[in-house]
Amino acid sequence: MPDGTENIVVKVIPSISEVSQKAWDRCAGTSHPFTRHAFLSALEDSGSATAETGWQPQHLIIESPKGDILGASPLYLKNHSYGEYVFDWGWANAFERAGGNYYPKLQCSVPFTPVTGGRFLIPDSTGTEQTIALKQALGGAMVQLADRMDVSSIHVTFTRKEEWKLLTDVGFLQRIGQQFHWYNNDYRTFDDFLDELTSRKRKQIRKERRSILDKNLTIKTLSGAEIEERHWDAFYKFYLSTTDKKWGSSYLTRSFFTLLGERMGDQVILIVVEDAGHLVAGALNFKSDDTLYGRNWGCLANYKFLHFEACYYKAIDYAIEHGLKRVEAGAQGPHKIQRGYLPSYTYSAHWINHPGLKGAIEDFLAQERLGIEVEMRDFKQHSPFKNTEN
Repeated sequence: MPDGTENIVVKVIPSISEVSQKAWDRCAGTSHPFTRHAFLSALEDSGSATAETGWQPQHLIIESPKGDILGASPLYLKNHSYGEYVFDWGWANAFERAGGNYYPKLQCSVPFTPVTGGRFLIPDSTGTEQTIALKQALGGAMVQLADRMDVSSIHVTFTRKEEWKLLTDVGFLQRIGQQFHWYNNDYRTFDDFLDELTSRKRKQIRKERRSILDKNLTIKTLSGAEIEERHWDAFYKFYLSTTDKKWGSSYLTRSFFTLLGERMGDQVILIVVEDAGHLVAGALNFKSDDTLYGRNWGCLANYKFLHFEACYYKAIDYAIEHGLKRVEAGAQGPHKIQRGYLPSYTYSAHWINHPGLKGAIEDFLAQERLGIEVEMRDFKQHSPFKNTEN
């Protein structure tokens, strides 16, 4: 049966700038902040995600015979595994010890952003059958590109579950992970949320919030034009302090944050902390139509419980006030459970070129999946909610 994809053309473009913002966002939409043209172009134009940093854009677009863009995928050729948050270092080491070359590889994701979102971007107006066909075409095109470039593998990370399932049809292996998300059960106030917790957890959170009040810190929530260059100057210092403490890499350049403010400031929620008029800490968030995404945090001094307040509790305050359905607090952190953030699955898919490596990874993923499912059950048993089914 014809599905409208018989005469399409899939192209590889070396920069997001080669696609107009209007055409890309027609596929990606503008609600999810990280797949927007504005975010991806800020990464490239600021020098954060480029060939020089090991993120060489190889974005895919599908064109109709008339030249209209019907679909797109953010895709990068990589010579390392930094900034991904779905770890394959062990796979790379094992393959290279066996005499193979794991790098370069193809990475379909948003750089430095462990947030679930669409990786096969099709306009909402597209019919269901054609949407599936176009997503399959993008997946198949990735495999063809991998063969042509002779890369070891393709990694589609933090993809949505339906795309994750779809990729098995073109030979991808399935992997699951976990994060911690807070869900808004139509709360009117923060106290409404606290009322659903056990007494001990409720008291602990109130104690932590009172501790911040007692320090006489000033905490502000800024967005759009409220965010000035001085805020970005300060936040960049906070960002660097965090990467330094964690012995990590500073992936993002200073100009990236200015471009964010200029291009999509309405979706940026910056929580800043002042001590006696001096900016000392900040938490960077982004919002969609229904979710607040916590991304980066940094602090220049040691204030007990401030991280919890600025990153978790203020995010909940914002979500309740603005009627958002959930808060995604980023990668890792079982300590988030005690603050109302419950474990949620994440999904990635992996195409492996070498049959022997593919078999070994397939066995590994089966064992890893069992371990994560056990861990998820254990985490849920430690839920702070009186009703643990929340």
